[in-house]
Amino acid sequence: MISTQRVEVGAGAQRPSVAPFQVRGRFFTAIVLQMARAPDAAFFAALDTMLAQTPHFFANAPFVLDLDQAAEIGPNFDFIGLARDMRNRKVTLIGVQNGTIEQNKAALHAGLITLPGGTDVLPETRSQAPAANGEATPKAEAKPAKAREHKVAPLREAPIAPLTGATLLVTEPVRSGQQIFAERGDLVVVASVSPGAELIAHGNIHVYGALRGRALAGVHGDNAARIFCQGLEAELIAIAGLYKLSDAIDPSLRRGRVQAFLDNGTLCVEPLK
Repeated sequence: MISTQRVEVGAGAQRPSVAPFQVRGRFFTAIVLQMARAPDAAFFAALDTMLAQTPHFFANAPFVLDLDQAAEIGPNFDFIGLARDMRNRKVTLIGVQNGTIEQNKAALHAGLITLPGGTDVLPETRSQAPAANGEATPKAEAKPAKAREHKVAPLREAPIAPLTGATLLVTEPVRSGQQIFAERGDLVVVASVSPGAELIAHGNIHVYGALRGRALAGVHGDNAARIFCQGLEAELIAIAGLYKLSDAIDPSLRRGRVQAFLDNGTLCVEPLK
């Protein structure tokens, strides 16, 4: 952080004053909706169904529209009206991504921001084992899942926690409203995580207690990342942008010792053996 001083002229002695603001890097989570066409009655019906399933999770959540496949949305599209319709549902439309120049201009005119496009699942980072003929084994193609993205954008500061190498170690319970971010490696929590808390890690997440709230591993695209916990009660888990809400997880796994990982573009949750 660069400190600044202002010298007041004509006030006798020179007195340093505090800068009027500080600039800090922070993180927040946003929901990405991939638009296949201009929103119609079917779009709003599906949106209402999704919001009704998990109302507390989506309440006041920031949404981003992915326009990569929305050729029907042209320069005259009413983004202002869409933002108003979403606010009426207690969700906030903050921007668009993957738009054309014309789409971006229309979005900016409506007060939205334009964001760079993301990748659902990045290429496997682990080395491939050679096949019997000496050639590399082809990788299974990742299934696109843009409609289920859970993106993380750099806008929210993480609380200070003990740091050991590239692993962030948290020894106290994580309270509701807290966000812990391991930006360089794994995140290890040797306590429980409360509802409303959020864990974010560049690598794996290990929770040696009950995992509630949200847990997002591999946020920079590492699809080899995993989530481990002693008691799964989370409202959301995500790896490399693919997520599952609590109602999509097998009830038999709730409160159990589990691991979550990606398998060919699918987020899997299995009991720890």
